[in-house]
Amino acid sequence: MSEETKNTDVQEVETKKAAPAVSPQQENPEQFLKEFNWHNYEEGIDPIADSKLEEFEKLVAENFVDTLNDEVVDGTVINITDRDAIIDINAKSEGVISLNEFRYNPDLKVGDKVEVLIDVREDATGQLILSHRKARVIKAWDRVNAAHDTGEIVNGFVKCRTKGGMIVDVFGIEAFLPGSQIDVKPIRDYDAYVGKTMEFKVVKINHEFKNVVVSHKALIEADIEEQKKEIIGQLEKGQVLEGTVKNITSYGVFVDLGGVDGLIHITDLSWSRINHPNEIVELDQKLNVVILDFDEAKTRIQLGLKQLKPHPWEALDKELKVGDKVKGKVVVIADYGAFIEVEEGVEGLIHVSEMSWSTHLRSAQDFVKVGDQVEAVILTLDREERKMSLGIKQLTPDPWTDITSKYPVGSRHSGIVRNFTNFGVFVELEEGIDGLIYISDLSWTKKIKHPSDFTNVGDTLDVVVLELDVEGRKLSLGHKQTEDNPWDKYETEFGVGTKHTAKIADIVDKGATIEFNDDIVAFVPSRHLEKEDGSKINKGEEAEFQIIEFSKEFKRVVASHTALFRAEEAKIVKQAAKKAAASSAEKTTLGDIDALADLKAKMEKGGK
Repeated sequence: MSEETKNTDVQEVETKKAAPAVSPQQENPEQFLKEFNWHNYEEGIDPIADSKLEEFEKLVAENFVDTLNDEVVDGTVINITDRDAIIDINAKSEGVISLNEFRYNPDLKVGDKVEVLIDVREDATGQLILSHRKARVIKAWDRVNAAHDTGEIVNGFVKCRTKGGMIVDVFGIEAFLPGSQIDVKPIRDYDAYVGKTMEFKVVKINHEFKNVVVSHKALIEADIEEQKKEIIGQLEKGQVLEGTVKNITSYGVFVDLGGVDGLIHITDLSWSRINHPNEIVELDQKLNVVILDFDEAKTRIQLGLKQLKPHPWEALDKELKVGDKVKGKVVVIADYGAFIEVEEGVEGLIHVSEMSWSTHLRSAQDFVKVGDQVEAVILTLDREERKMSLGIKQLTPDPWTDITSKYPVGSRHSGIVRNFTNFGVFVELEEGIDGLIYISDLSWTKKIKHPSDFTNVGDTLDVVVLELDVEGRKLSLGHKQTEDNPWDKYETEFGVGTKHTAKIADIVDKGATIEFNDDIVAFVPSRHLEKEDGSKINKGEEAEFQIIEFSKEFKRVVASHTALFRAEEAKIVKQAAKKAAASSAEKTTLGDIDALADLKAKMEKGGK
């Protein structure tokens, strides 16, 4: 190449270097103005290459969190002060969390990873505020929901007792453990579970009220279900199994046979009578039982305990017979009698009628009470039916054996009024000896409608034996016979024709009454109240009266004032007196007198 050529090339290069470069806006001004970023120009933002922006966004995504979302993120403890923990979550600033939120973790140290939730993105001082407690709650609910959906077994800490169950801490959430879900057997001491860490299954979640229910029983049931199927499949009547007393009620005992429960009814616990099953067994006691029966599905199993022992009647003394004396304890009292246990499981009935010779029946409770030790005589004995009847009264002599010598007819005694009937009073002379006083034998003078008008139950009455029936065991008694019959003297004092002065006590139907004394109340027919002047005697007026009828048997007395001044009535009175004296069996009655008076009146009328 010539020197001239080289110089020319150099000059072109230098010229090019010296010439200024042409900018895009100079090359295409319209396109430049159209795409110009006026926002960046106004904000003073320098344009950055796209490659640089992509690199920057990648670094941000790798190292910083999106503080706009309420997501739980992991942070690192970078410093711990007296009150707070400083947490780095790769944000533009570190966050602060109070140490109170880490009370459950006293071993917190720098470098530990913790879950946090952005509580305040930037407070007044520009500080990022985080919450570990809220993060734990959110994560806990996520874990609880997952455990409920998958059936996962979770660990929980039993914090305390509450009404109906326990409070359990599961993942930091307070869950409820019902008492019925603690174990397959009834819980007697809830406090024994407080402070324990146990396995649970989440059985129910109420999202509206944020309630969680857990169960420990569900885990146990799953384990014993297979055992239960195996046991039920092998059940047979008469089979003897070992079990554990699970629950005791007033009507029986529930026994756990290894996953399946059976019931021993109270009557199958012992051959003897018992008041409550806890007299025989206690909780958690291991015992052998026999299967008595079960339903087709084998869900109800009836067990027996006493059946493992021979029946007491089989061991009863073979020499025991009717008439022998036995001793026993009163175990049951009913209205009709008492049951006596003469040996364990062997009972006899003492009927109330066999407790006393008295025919006046009372309740068995009047003679014995539960727990009494009594002696009795065997009245009947049936070993095949396993029945025995006993008697107490047979231990004392029958009071009717010498009744004729103790209570002969005509003898006087005192007795106690026991009860009434419409026709009389029953009086007990001694235990086993009762007599009846008919209502007509209570009083000579009083007209008694009911025995209760004369005496009361429990009163003591003097009596006379009127009749005695040894074979029928009956006594007829009288009370009025203990006194003289006052009508014997009244028969003379107030005989027909006798005259007495008295006041009219009361005006009654067809006449009036007058009272001569406490016993004698006489009747005066209306026409016999007429005075001599034709007027009639009024109530309370005193006058003289003549007795025109007297009946000792019927305690009837009839008087007349008119007979004192009318000859016809007086004649009739004399005739009545003669008839009464001639025969006591044929007594003139007021009806006879009235008939004669009517006849006389008709005759006089006819004569006119």
